[in-house]
Amino acid sequence: MQKIRNIAIIAHVDHGKTTLVDKMLLAGKLFREGQAEPDQFMDNNDLERERGITILAKNVSINYKDYKINIIDTPGHADFGGEVERVLNMADGCLLLVDAFEGPMPQTRFVLQKAIQLGLKPIVVINKVDKPNCRPSEVQEMVFDLMFSLDATEDQLDFPTIYGSAKQGWMSTDWKEPKEDILALLDAIIEYIPEPQQLEGTPQMLITSLDFSKYVGRIAVGRVHRGELREGQDVMLCKRDGLMVKSKIKELDIFEGLGRTKVSSVQSGDICAVIGIEGFEIGETIADINEPEPLPTIAIDEPTMSMLFTINNSPFFGKDGKFVTSRHIFERLQKELDKNLALRVVPTDSADSWLVYGRGVLHLSVLIETMRREGYELQVGQPQVIIKEIDGVKCEPVEQLTINLPEESSSRIIDMVTKRKGEMTMMESKNERMHLEFNIPSRGIIGLNNAVLTASAGEAIMAHRFLEYQPWKGEIERRNNGSIIAMETGTAFAYALNNLQSRGRFFIAPQEEVYAGQVVGEHTKEGDLVVNVTKSKKLTNMRASGSDDKVSLAPPLVFSLEDALEYIKADEYVEITPNYMRMRKIILDETERKRQGR
Repeated sequence: MQKIRNIAIIAHVDHGKTTLVDKMLLAGKLFREGQAEPDQFMDNNDLERERGITILAKNVSINYKDYKINIIDTPGHADFGGEVERVLNMADGCLLLVDAFEGPMPQTRFVLQKAIQLGLKPIVVINKVDKPNCRPSEVQEMVFDLMFSLDATEDQLDFPTIYGSAKQGWMSTDWKEPKEDILALLDAIIEYIPEPQQLEGTPQMLITSLDFSKYVGRIAVGRVHRGELREGQDVMLCKRDGLMVKSKIKELDIFEGLGRTKVSSVQSGDICAVIGIEGFEIGETIADINEPEPLPTIAIDEPTMSMLFTINNSPFFGKDGKFVTSRHIFERLQKELDKNLALRVVPTDSADSWLVYGRGVLHLSVLIETMRREGYELQVGQPQVIIKEIDGVKCEPVEQLTINLPEESSSRIIDMVTKRKGEMTMMESKNERMHLEFNIPSRGIIGLNNAVLTASAGEAIMAHRFLEYQPWKGEIERRNNGSIIAMETGTAFAYALNNLQSRGRFFIAPQEEVYAGQVVGEHTKEGDLVVNVTKSKKLTNMRASGSDDKVSLAPPLVFSLEDALEYIKADEYVEITPNYMRMRKIILDETERKRQGR
């Protein structure tokens, strides 16, 4: 039996998970001498690198002192909770990474709760002790209190603590004595994380993640729970709905270093990839052909938000993207369902639009961003929270919101959150910064991020996680200002924009193409305003003083995808193509809008 340790790395966003994995890969000597050092090696798709966040969970393994350590990197956002839940099933222990200054954050709590419920043994790593004003001892106390409040067992509460700085590449059992390397952490993993149990009997493997290859199709990844799997073996696939499907293993791979190695058999306790199984889904079991025993399927938290996805039917459709028809978009959404567990797609009355349910605005916007990069054109509506009826009472999702901000801007932000039906549950002052906690309906969080950053001059750090369903809290006022809408299709001119500057802020620059019904700015007052931004200056041979002054325009507002989704009103869509993002009214024609509004 090879000595194996299966370990998941969990932490809040930006506490240094991916950097720590880079250093562990270096310690496992996976790179040749002189080869460039890894930089965020696990964040290997463009979106993850640009945003600096982990979205997909990934596996690598390193060898250290005759032990094989399988490392699973997990996302830190609660929006990608579907990824975290299924991946923790493969591990026997976890590294809980905490920032030495910030301490445990809401997402830390979310992921840790899942790990403790599964009975994983934690090792606490207090990272970034090289920061000024860090407080490692206090943070360790906070982690202990957090574990205690999550009903951890005696064994889990007796956790070892390692201190260090992943960026500088050292880990030690005492933060006042820096070392040269991170071997203290690897020794702790071997000492404290239990080895996987060797269960004899008929084979069982739970499929917890999947890979795709254009040569062999879908590949099932999971951990062998019991017995052994062999190449060429006949097996039974136990599906979620109780069906049993006969299948055959064509090839078995285990994770070695950064890639996979083909093997003839895999023993219980190791993580492997199985090629040749057809039509499986995540959460199903590969079992013995004669006596199939399914393992319990993975339960995933339900989605809390929905968005309408529809084909692009604006006047500019098809100019930019490759895939524009409803068939393309539907097939792409179906493909996403294969690996994105927390997503649901429901058809609507129209053949061209679907309701897509997800964990939050970020979860859905990452899907939209991925699709647009693949060449899709689509339109999406305003995010809506999912409302349930529990015991005859209308209920909505409520989240726990934490905001860390400078003291001087706290009163404005408390006022802002309470207007959105937020209830303060905690307020404490730490080193001239305030730490606030609220319970707030998910509806209140839509569009809050921008307002909070503006009010605190970009200093606030905001995080939230789903708490529970509670009775409906009543109406919440959203954006009051109306939209400025283009009257005609054509090119926007600086001459026209200059004359309209007093009416509001614009989202377009001169010489941009616009169409009738496109939202081109925000009105200073309530109610929508239809303007002609395509009006050019009439040329005459008369000259007058003052008529030829230089035009000075305020720069246009540029929205990110999440900002645009949170900004639009219920009667507006965001049109997304590979190179452009525009906001528009659902009904483009002005007279038709007035008729509908009566």
